[in-house]
Amino acid sequence: MESLSIIHKINIAIHVAAGSLALVVGLIAIIASKGRKLHRLTGRLFLILMTIVILTGLIGVFVFGRNTFLLVITVMSGYLAFSGYRVIKAKSNVPKFTDIFVCLISLVSVLYFLYYFKSIGMIWSPVIIYSTVGYLLLMIVYDLGRYFIPTNIYGNLWISEHILKMVSAFTGLLSAFSGTVFPQYQPYSQFTPSILGTLVAICFIIAVHNRKKYVNVN
Repeated sequence: MESLSIIHKINIAIHVAAGSLALVVGLIAIIASKGRKLHRLTGRLFLILMTIVILTGLIGVFVFGRNTFLLVITVMSGYLAFSGYRVIKAKSNVPKFTDIFVCLISLVSVLYFLYYFKSIGMIWSPVIIYSTVGYLLLMIVYDLGRYFIPTNIYGNLWISEHILKMVSAFTGLLSAFSGTVFPQYQPYSQFTPSILGTLVAICFIIAVHNRKKYVNVN
């Protein structure tokens, strides 16, 4: 048992360190000029750190029996980061097995959480639980449905998807961090980063859209 306790502490340390670094790197990626070397480099590093966060988070849930709601936060941030990366690589809504497979795995994870909802208890604020689960389900439903959007209508929607998903992955991680570090301010310490992140994503999407219109006119 003592050895498991030590491993658990090491897992937590790695999880916290990777998450903290991901927040710093993710912020740089958001601020950096889009499409430039720094943005791409920090974006890839953010994905690597997110992978570590996801793996250690899953170990915490399934091996050490931590709060199962952490599974939803982990799945949401991880899925959004993965999907945001995949969409910028594909730049289309052509169905890919990997994307559909990961999407379905994420859906199963959420359904698992909902099935055992009563047994885990309300460790976090209900508004955070419902909004997190709802947002993840919304993104999963959209990702499965976007394959039915005609290519000529889908157009360059991928860039908006990339922005929204990557910023959402970052703010999801930030919400988990601030909610844990500042429990006395819950639920505000949890949902405030998400609200601000949504506004930032909308501003970036509008800016990119306006820039494309300007380029087309000129």
